[in-house]
Amino acid sequence: MFKPQYPNPDTYTPATIRPTPAPVEPSAAAPAKAPSALGGLVQSSPGAALALAAGGVAGVLALASVAVSLLLAVAVTAVALSVSSVVLLFLVRALRQEFKSR
Repeated sequence: MFKPQYPNPDTYTPATIRPTPAPVEPSAAAPAKAPSALGGLVQSSPGAALALAAGGVAGVLALASVAVSLLLAVAVTAVALSVSSVVLLFLVRALRQEFKSR
């Protein structure tokens, strides 16, 4: 009753498929140089170059706004911690003076 019963192991054997290499035919003409992705884009039209530049500027502005937001969050946190530490220092000094007077 408490003895575990394990299922039978699978008897599946994967089929092995070996691809046959395609025959290579020598060509007389040298292959033409493929244009680069950005080179073909810029040479196709001036509007595409302008769109690419605008996209780059938008990306830089987005990253800059995120960086400024992070720096602002750090600055606000630093100010809050410094103000709370000054308040805590005043409270500790007031409690010490209160206990000295008793």
